[in-house]
Amino acid sequence: MLSDTIAAISTALGEAAISVVRMSGPQALQVAEKAFKLPPKLTPRLAHLVHAVDAGGTAFDHGLLLHFKGPASYTGEDVIEFHGHGGVLVTQRVLERLLACGARAAEPGEFTQRAFLNGKMDLTQAEAVMDLIHAQSTLALRAANEQLGGAIGREAQAMQQEIIPVLAHIEAYIDFPEEDISPETGADLLKRIDAVLLRAEKLIATSEQGRILRHGARTVISGAPNVGKSSLLNLLLGFERAIVSPTAGTTRDTIEEIIQVHGIPLRLVDTAGLRDSTDDIERVGIQRTERELDRADLVIEVVDGSDAGTSILRSTAKDEPARNPRFSLPPELARRRLLVLNKADLGLHADWKSDPHAIPLSCVTGEGIEALRDAIRAIIANAGPLAADHPVAINARHKAAFERSADRLRAARSALEANEAPEFIALEIREALHALGDVIGQVDVERILDVIFSTFCIGK
Repeated sequence: MLSDTIAAISTALGEAAISVVRMSGPQALQVAEKAFKLPPKLTPRLAHLVHAVDAGGTAFDHGLLLHFKGPASYTGEDVIEFHGHGGVLVTQRVLERLLACGARAAEPGEFTQRAFLNGKMDLTQAEAVMDLIHAQSTLALRAANEQLGGAIGREAQAMQQEIIPVLAHIEAYIDFPEEDISPETGADLLKRIDAVLLRAEKLIATSEQGRILRHGARTVISGAPNVGKSSLLNLLLGFERAIVSPTAGTTRDTIEEIIQVHGIPLRLVDTAGLRDSTDDIERVGIQRTERELDRADLVIEVVDGSDAGTSILRSTAKDEPARNPRFSLPPELARRRLLVLNKADLGLHADWKSDPHAIPLSCVTGEGIEALRDAIRAIIANAGPLAADHPVAINARHKAAFERSADRLRAARSALEANEAPEFIALEIREALHALGDVIGQVDVERILDVIFSTFCIGK
């Protein structure tokens, strides 16, 4: 596949001031010589004004062309970039001309895949490219940049370097079966394994924060009808996204938007009011609300703080019996619940003044919105280290690989303590190394390459 020269439009489709068409491969320069009127000498990394020409030599666009000579390029190959006028038709014509001159249309993510295959980046850095593109908050952007800089790859490699001497010691005993592993040597090997296990466990602990940073904390706004849930959604968004009406039951379906709160991406979900209803359509909306509560990372329960009442979302913990079991929260989610006393501008009812954790708020005046934002950040921060405090936030694939490595190291540790045959210990340690290699792509990763790079946009 690397013998082909690939081409693609690297900017988003649509009208813009500039569009970029990119080529990479061994014949990139030769294709460019056919598709453009080039100067007599093309200096690498210097922008040249050129014309794109059709098969008859007639120019149909002009712009800047750059030649990045391999291996000093993004892909490690010869790369040509043409920065032309950003019209849909003219950009497509440039790409078609490159394909007619010998290039092949690139597959999604193929440029970055070639960068990986040519040793320009490890697999974690390749994944970070899309994390950087899709980042929806400042913390997600920072985490993606850390990963693009090789933070996770360095951790995996450092763990490998700590494990390899352990494997070398064990294999030495395999070569000399008459020798037993002495207690002193065994204790030293156990200490080395424990150090690597500790590093793996710290990385695994960041996976939940990695999920939140990449996809947003699923934040469900819930409560009884007509307490101001949709008004709170609009206030947090800064514009009117949901219909607000004094009529109870206006919201029948879930409404979802993404915002950023103190650098944390939140996937806000406005839901139908929770109550017993005989209306078939409203009951469907309430069932969807209950499903959203089951999937939530954070629940914001809104109540009318100016009126007497109680919260309708209760924990199912034994020491806190549910008022209505149908609208109960499991203990883990109950710890990630915020109670918002809306309509605070009308004055708080005495029933609510005894709750020190409730947040008074007015969707009319905006009073209390900063206190709510601070509370949201505090709850999510309690789930684990945020990117601001810890630069490494692994994704689900990394987590699975680190967990496999940790499992195998624990098995090796147990076998070593039980003084089992060195062959069994070595086998477990090799599997641990193999799992770490999966993280950075140093071993057999063909089965995962297609999955990873298929999520990329064409041209990247």
